[in-house]
Amino acid sequence: MKRLSLSFAFLTLALTPLAATAQQKTTASTPSAVERDLRTFSGWVDQKIDSASAGAHRKWPKLMADFDRQSARLDRATDSLSAQSKQKYAAQKARYKTWAANQQRIDAAVQNDPTAATAAQNKLLGEKVNISTARATELPDLYGRFLESTRAQRRTWMAADWSAAGLVLEKLNARYEQVKESLDIDEKVRIRSLQGEFRTLEKAKDMKDIFNGL
Repeated sequence: MKRLSLSFAFLTLALTPLAATAQQKTTASTPSAVERDLRTFSGWVDQKIDSASAGAHRKWPKLMADFDRQSARLDRATDSLSAQSKQKYAAQKARYKTWAANQQRIDAAVQNDPTAATAAQNKLLGEKVNISTARATELPDLYGRFLESTRAQRRTWMAADWSAAGLVLEKLNARYEQVKESLDIDEKVRIRSLQGEFRTLEKAKDMKDIFNGL
């Protein structure tokens, strides 16, 4: 019995370093809270820049509030980041600020030039249309013409053209929300599909710009 107790004690002592080593490995492989915050922030920046942002000017207050909240938390814990993570954080902050400033400048230029915005709308829809008073039955055709023009013209568009198209889509969407109860389910599905196609085309443009900048 005494020999068995000694053997058990020896085995316990022998396994203790192994258990401690395993625990250390588990702890070392678990990301710290601030590293997780950085991954969340980095993913948020990527998503905002890469995704379609038609009418981004309407979202600026929330976008900037989200940016300030996340970056403030990371700023307070920068010392806990590795050197590589610090570089990544600085790069993502700079990338977002550059994108936001450029997008705001473009949107402001388009909004402050009513003549250009009207011309863009007429070109995209193929005629002069008062979208705010368009009948519900006219909307599927207006969306269809808008997307047909986008498909045909998008390869030559600059950032200002995309911003102007985004404003036209906003007007169509606003009118759609006002009259959608008068549309049947097939028309609603078609409009939703066309809205989604524009976002897909704009995202493809954003990704192309990113790859060209590499």
